[in-house]
Amino acid sequence: MVESDYIGLEGAILALSMVGDLSMGQPLDQSRRTARLVQLLAQSCNGVGEHTEGARQVALLRWSGCTANAEGFDRLLGDDVEGRNAMLSQTLGAAGLRAMRKSAPLAVVHCEVSGDIAHTLGLSAPVEQGLRHVFEQFDGEGKPFGLRHPEVPEVVYQVMLAGDLEILSRVHGLDAALKWIASKANRRYPASLAAELSRHARDWLEALRIPEASDSEPREGGGKVPLTLVGDVIDLKLPWLAGYSRRSAELIREAARLWGLSELSTEQAAKAALIHGIGRAAVPNRIWNTTGALLDGDFEQVRLVPYWTSRSCSQIPELVVPGRLAGNAYERLDGSGYFRELESDVLKPEHRLLAAALVWQALRSERPWRPAFNDGDAERLLLKEAGQGRFDPQACQAVIAAARGESVVALGKVNSSPLTERETQILHRISIGESNKEVARQLGISPSTVRTHVESVFRKLQCTTRAAATLKALTMGFM
Repeated sequence: MVESDYIGLEGAILALSMVGDLSMGQPLDQSRRTARLVQLLAQSCNGVGEHTEGARQVALLRWSGCTANAEGFDRLLGDDVEGRNAMLSQTLGAAGLRAMRKSAPLAVVHCEVSGDIAHTLGLSAPVEQGLRHVFEQFDGEGKPFGLRHPEVPEVVYQVMLAGDLEILSRVHGLDAALKWIASKANRRYPASLAAELSRHARDWLEALRIPEASDSEPREGGGKVPLTLVGDVIDLKLPWLAGYSRRSAELIREAARLWGLSELSTEQAAKAALIHGIGRAAVPNRIWNTTGALLDGDFEQVRLVPYWTSRSCSQIPELVVPGRLAGNAYERLDGSGYFRELESDVLKPEHRLLAAALVWQALRSERPWRPAFNDGDAERLLLKEAGQGRFDPQACQAVIAAARGESVVALGKVNSSPLTERETQILHRISIGESNKEVARQLGISPSTVRTHVESVFRKLQCTTRAAATLKALTMGFM
């Protein structure tokens, strides 16, 4: 792993908090608001000290394991994003509540992954233990281990209370939230702690209206941690995506070297590959697992993936630049991409390389509805798209060369033809003197279809005769 694949600890924690918020169907600042509330509660109970920073980190990372069990919640509730939103806001219907009785294995997955993330980040033992027990309750009815007070770490109660107040007051109003919290005293959390929160709830919520500059500023200490961890956590949402972001970053780094991009552009493009999927967390797994064309409403959610990625990264100083790149990961040179529908004049080489690399990785990866394409088929499909004006041909060749382990880019292979495969096939036949009827018989299509294709060839090449079309195709190098 190269030095540029690292990020400051605070930036990594904030990125993971936003992945968690999106996965749980929450606003992007839900975990950060909860973190501010839990700091106020921890200070009110125990004064200022290291415990307040630990509580803040637990609050920010408490959803960090939720990509790992998204597939399970998709099966359990039918929608891993909206289902968990309903769970947090206490709006699950009877069927959902019955289904949640089977959620213990999912809590085990969540807590194990969250704890491992804390360990990988080098966080303190209390933070790691808090995350490994983040769903435990005062009365022993929590998950994953059914611990009972006083075995439950105090930080778990504090974070649970702060989270309940933030979500329920926002969804149902403060009075309803406090009433619900009071009903859970000595059940979810100690009555004394719930009472302390309730006494200050109105003032503390009001304090959240004042922006906290330190939310996005690097904090002292912590050093650097692997940004690959963020990419790996993102990819956990879908079992068939494991390692996708990491592989994409490695491919981009080598393709950029072959294409001659600057070191800075290469670093930013590689980082963009690692985080480009942040916004994917906001889209239910049922959509990602759909076979065939998506419904318009579902595709509209997919179109917002790069928006959520860009929006998240804009709030983390170290990820602002790669976040802008990642926000353009699905743009196409002909303006057919999303979400901004940008065209070639504003897409820089690093944008073009990122787009081509991600498509190559997708083609070469197995999906639930199809096997992975082999190198040859993936190359043909990618170059066909480039020929139709959606991708930069040179970027595609750099990606293909990097994927094949080649030391140079074979730019002569580029197919920049504006014609479709069928049109090129027909042009070749008429160029050697075959009539429309002869072409139709050879290709098993009707003469009228051949005539339609020939007219399209003439229009695209701005010609009116077969000879002129043949000459133009030869001089342009695609026949």
